[in-house]
Amino acid sequence: MMQSPFNYDYFESLRQSNQWMGATAQAFWRNPVFALAPTPLPAAFAAWGEVTERAFEKVASKPDWGIDSVVSDHCEYVVKIDTLIDKPFGKLIHFKVGRAKPKKRRVLLIAPMSGHYATLVRKTVISLLPDCEVFVTQWRNAREVPVSKGKFDIEDFTLYLLEYLKILGKDTNVIAVCQPAPLALAATALLAEDNAEHQPKTLTLIGGPIDPDANATDVTDFGKRVTMGQLERSVIQTVGATYPGVGRKVYPGAAQLASFMSMKPEDHSKAFLDQIVAVANGEAADNDRHNRFYDEYLAVMDMTAEFYLSTVERIFKNREIADNRFEVKGRKVDFAKITKTAVITIEGGHDDISAPGQCVAAHGLLTGLSKKQKAQHLEPEAGHYGIFSGGAWRNNIRPVVLDFIDKHS
Repeated sequence: MMQSPFNYDYFESLRQSNQWMGATAQAFWRNPVFALAPTPLPAAFAAWGEVTERAFEKVASKPDWGIDSVVSDHCEYVVKIDTLIDKPFGKLIHFKVGRAKPKKRRVLLIAPMSGHYATLVRKTVISLLPDCEVFVTQWRNAREVPVSKGKFDIEDFTLYLLEYLKILGKDTNVIAVCQPAPLALAATALLAEDNAEHQPKTLTLIGGPIDPDANATDVTDFGKRVTMGQLERSVIQTVGATYPGVGRKVYPGAAQLASFMSMKPEDHSKAFLDQIVAVANGEAADNDRHNRFYDEYLAVMDMTAEFYLSTVERIFKNREIADNRFEVKGRKVDFAKITKTAVITIEGGHDDISAPGQCVAAHGLLTGLSKKQKAQHLEPEAGHYGIFSGGAWRNNIRPVVLDFIDKHS
């Protein structure tokens, strides 16, 4: 059933209206005349306007990487982003550090396509740059891709990964964060079956739904509670006329954002209320903790409808990866063929998106690897984002991953 583009445009107009109301409230209540009023209300209304305008603006913005330099070996080097492959739905980029010799560790960081831009792994990139040559998958907002470029589902995603790995060569170490973990495993298995020279040295799977039923969460169990028809009718929309992808059916990033925020509404409400109070009291800053987090968290992108629906149906409902029944363009993927690439799984004890047990299930599929080629790490106090960004990643998980890479290189 063809979805009307008016729904998409309607919600975009609501976003713009809320942004405009915030800007208007801020401009009106910051008029100097209100400084004479013996009440804190004008400052509070202006603060509400500032926080509201910023929040709704970020929903439609694409964050910048903001990585201009890095300190490595006690020296500061300029960082330049080079594009190695540019395809319709994404590109492969290289964070090229201007040091005399490239680092021996070559890392392909596969960013998730789950409603946020690749900049979600910015801190992961920053933490790896001093010690690694870092390459990142950067996925495009589906509303920016013309319908003439065709479809993009999980099989196409896997084929993109295959192409990237062939370009980077055999000395690559792959780190897949969350959503792409099962598809990175599939791409590695296809290379292994071909005995291709481009097989990665190591594969690090971080918080990925290899077996969503191993320890179901509200996120991974969602697909079991609705039919595919209900899901398509309720969340799929058609891109409106103001974007290059007009007519393309997508799962809007705003819809995904709303679903994630609804998981912890009290926490988000308190965070924004606290920020309004801080702004009213003159205690907030443009780059404070609240803005750093929500500027990234609120910046969302659309996924193609076929990618979202095939992910739900094949990864979560049918468990094709978990049961070793996944196919790419009619070709059976056999995880037992992986015999050279060492694999480590990373999980967080407090991960409420991809709970402990879902990712480590990969080891049961890797019957072609010896015990020495497999490892697992559980970070007891880390949540979903903590296992690839933040203190838990920097202090505990990153050293484990780098040691694993060195051991198997």
